[in-house]
Amino acid sequence: QFFVFCHGFLQLSQLLVSGYLKSSISTIERRYGFSSQTSGLLASFNEVGNTLLIVFISYFGSRVHRPRFIGCGAILVSLAGFLMSLPHFITGPYEYDQSVASIFSNTTDLCQPGVLGSQGNLSDAGCTPHAARENHEVLLVMFVAQVLLGIGGVPIQPFGISYIDDFASERNSPLYLGILFSVTIIGPGVAFMLGSAMLRFYVDIDKVDGDDVQLTNKDPRWVGAWWLGFLVAASLVAISAVPYFFFPREMPKEEQRHYHSNFPLVLLRNLRHPVFLLVVLGQVNLSAMVAGLATFMGKFLERQFSLTASLANMIIGAVNIPGATVGIVVGGAILKRFQMSLRQCSAMCVLGMFLCLLLAFPLLFLGCPTQKVAGVTYSESSDFGHHALECNLQCNCPEKAYNPICGSNSIEYISPCLAGCRVVNINTGNNLVLNYTECSCISENGLAGSAKPGTCGTGCSHLFLPFVVLSCLAGILASTSHTPSFMLILRSIQPEDKSFAVGIQFMLLRILAWMPGPVLYGSAIDTTCILWEKKCDRKAACRYYDNNLFRQRYLGLQFFFEVGAF
Repeated sequence: QFFVFCHGFLQLSQLLVSGYLKSSISTIERRYGFSSQTSGLLASFNEVGNTLLIVFISYFGSRVHRPRFIGCGAILVSLAGFLMSLPHFITGPYEYDQSVASIFSNTTDLCQPGVLGSQGNLSDAGCTPHAARENHEVLLVMFVAQVLLGIGGVPIQPFGISYIDDFASERNSPLYLGILFSVTIIGPGVAFMLGSAMLRFYVDIDKVDGDDVQLTNKDPRWVGAWWLGFLVAASLVAISAVPYFFFPREMPKEEQRHYHSNFPLVLLRNLRHPVFLLVVLGQVNLSAMVAGLATFMGKFLERQFSLTASLANMIIGAVNIPGATVGIVVGGAILKRFQMSLRQCSAMCVLGMFLCLLLAFPLLFLGCPTQKVAGVTYSESSDFGHHALECNLQCNCPEKAYNPICGSNSIEYISPCLAGCRVVNINTGNNLVLNYTECSCISENGLAGSAKPGTCGTGCSHLFLPFVVLSCLAGILASTSHTPSFMLILRSIQPEDKSFAVGIQFMLLRILAWMPGPVLYGSAIDTTCILWEKKCDRKAACRYYDNNLFRQRYLGLQFFFEVGAF
């Protein structure tokens, strides 16, 4: 029982490390200027180390000191977690454009007609070879950490499960495995909650004084303390690794495993089995959907409904993931209650997916277009050119400035300079900007208007609740097919192939769904960007998406996989 407790704790902490990355992905994109394709590749990269080794591990399972192997894996996972946070400590403080000269920068992006070219330094300050190299180092460290995370995770689940199954009594074994299974479902939910808590703190909480931070967490330039969660999770993994080095190897000889039969033969026999193949293909579609959902749902909610990263994680961790858990439990309960035949199992999968489709379809229409952004999605004159509003020609605005403000005319401007604002008013109490005035591009009754710091938002808050309710219900329905689809596999193949078939199934899910899924979604999201941040003449993170396209392509891809599973 102590082993089961330790193993539950270890699995939870391991999932915290891998799940936390998904909760802070939009923040890391913004901090280091990654496209969604890059961050999607990063998120799926831990599967690479995992897939390469999983077959060997299941094969050698019975010949090694399993607890010690699990302990070593856990130490690797913990190392990977600490490595993930390393970029924060090897790069300088986060820099962003400001309207007020401050300790970070002596530039300002107000409209200053007299000063010619004074702000050229704003755009290319970060373009030294050192800065470019720094960015490559960050990516390299994170990719290495993800590979280590994958490799470290390999022995944890298979060895833990077989160890428990070998030494627990026949009666208790299902209970113990059920406990572990529920932990693996709760884990990601806890990870998103951890993300929600950490992203409320400013990223450089350890490098700058709190009073010098001039952003609130609602500001589109806000970057939360993404690295803190990795330190917390990695420490938990390190603690949970300790007991494994003290468990005995002690093995009453178990019956010969059937792995040692002809490896390719068993593989072919199962791949030719129509039920096995079709069910696994259905699960591949569902898993690909979940992979994209888990990785980018937070980002989608942030952009579509103008939520903070912290709140988006809170919704996913407290609503969507528990919803899926309920679905899995309900599916299992129905199976047990009605003692279903295989045909009834498959009918239940089909019904669940069909109802899921009915609820998921309206989601494609629940959303709003991108807010009006001068020079990006909206132009008062016919000239849709290079921010060429006559009203700010004499301002000498830096091209790359990004400090969004919302004009009193409800139009968003990329920076106070582009709106022609000449005065900034600051709250002396907390150093935050109150508003900008004398903005020549914002006309109010013929006079120069004013603007508030921050984005105007999409004005979509009224659709937020229906969206969350529908997506949660669709998730519950889709996940009711989880247990019956497993039963279809376990009951339709030869008993001696059982453990091997499940191994093949997980490998196929990894190769066909978990690895390509996030990259596919990330690439689709990138195609909907309408204004890229430029870093040293290369695309970095996306500033503005076409929200309608983002929604249609992101949810459309999801719908496509749901139809595939159906």
